[in-house]
Amino acid sequence: MPQGKYKKLISKKASKSHMGYPVATIAFYGPTNKAATKLVCGIVKTEGAEAEPMKKWFSESDIRKSEKILGEVLAFIEQNEAGSVAMVEEIIGCPHEEGIDYPEGESCPQCNFWKGRDRFTHELLH
Repeated sequence: MPQGKYKKLISKKASKSHMGYPVATIAFYGPTNKAATKLVCGIVKTEGAEAEPMKKWFSESDIRKSEKILGEVLAFIEQNEAGSVAMVEEIIGCPHEEGIDYPEGESCPQCNFWKGRDRFTHELLH
């Protein structure tokens, strides 16, 4: 995937070893494993803490290619003085939220691709 300025900066920060807290976590979500339409970045202030603050970005096209949004993510990371960045480059699930967009314990009715799939390997579970 071609990388722009902000994608390269974020990837460079993520490729470094753990540089201490706070840690920015970045995850990508999409209706399939081909295009990410949601990016979530959370800031973990100390070991064992929940990610807070957390910010979400949405896009109609692949968000991983949006220099505008990636620039905003980088600014969010810098604003929160994150010493480290943890990022999974692959899409790790549906952009809809269980318990908010559909009932707990069920599959998303809008994203059939993810039904019965492992979020990380993308392989069918049965």
